[in-house]
Amino acid sequence: MDSGSMVGKVCMVTGASSGIGRATAGKLARLGATVILVCRDRARGERAMDFIRRESGTRSAELLLADFSSLQSVRELARTYLGSHDSLHVLVNNAGIAKLTRSVTPDGFETTLQVDYLSQFLLTNLLLDVLKKSAPSRIVFVSSVSHYGGRIDLGDIQMEKGYSVMKAYSRAKLAQVLFTYELAERLNGTGVTANCLHPGAVATNIWGRPLGRLSFVMKVARLFLISPEEGAGSPVFLASSPELEGVTGKYFDRKRERRSAAASYDKTLARDLWDFSAASVGLA
Repeated sequence: MDSGSMVGKVCMVTGASSGIGRATAGKLARLGATVILVCRDRARGERAMDFIRRESGTRSAELLLADFSSLQSVRELARTYLGSHDSLHVLVNNAGIAKLTRSVTPDGFETTLQVDYLSQFLLTNLLLDVLKKSAPSRIVFVSSVSHYGGRIDLGDIQMEKGYSVMKAYSRAKLAQVLFTYELAERLNGTGVTANCLHPGAVATNIWGRPLGRLSFVMKVARLFLISPEEGAGSPVFLASSPELEGVTGKYFDRKRERRSAAASYDKTLARDLWDFSAASVGLA
């Protein structure tokens, strides 16, 4: 079965104002879930929420705001959610960005690293207690096939010595996969699973932003990319499929389990990355 009923389930989807995030939230709502849309911009978030409510024929869609370039904003998101909800059955970490030039967030981290990885690390950890309380529950990371080209050098993880948009993006996606595997081990026996996926080559806004010399290439490539609705099939599958009950610590490529990059199985690197991440975001 591709998906099962999500009636009675509460699902949070980050980066839900457009693209894969909005499509994922919409599909989960149509399966009966209460969906929490996490968006950075209120106006875009409200349009997405209204669209999902109309399309699914349900009012079970809520909007929460968070800017993943701010760790304080992520903490406020978790605090707001926990103050009004006592359950969470699915967390879909989908928010992401690709920056043509290197920039640094107010927290002092390279932007792609923080938005695509560190803020997800923080949010996931802040929500672990409610996920455990709601078990069986699932954590889903929307990674990318580009993680195969990623390299993590903890001595220069901020990419001060040499930056490119694809290096930064691939590094963050590899970090997601390493986090998924380490998290799955740490959650063993709790009833909470953690898996990650490549959704396919999807035409989303992340590649619609100005990318310099890459812009023309991406415009041509978009002609051959699948739609966000098609791309959302993979995170919805990981979030809802009965056949994945209890499956954890796996990487999927468009609903098929695959072997991820060799570096993603480096347990020493995974533990070192976890320690670096926890210290960076202020977790014990």
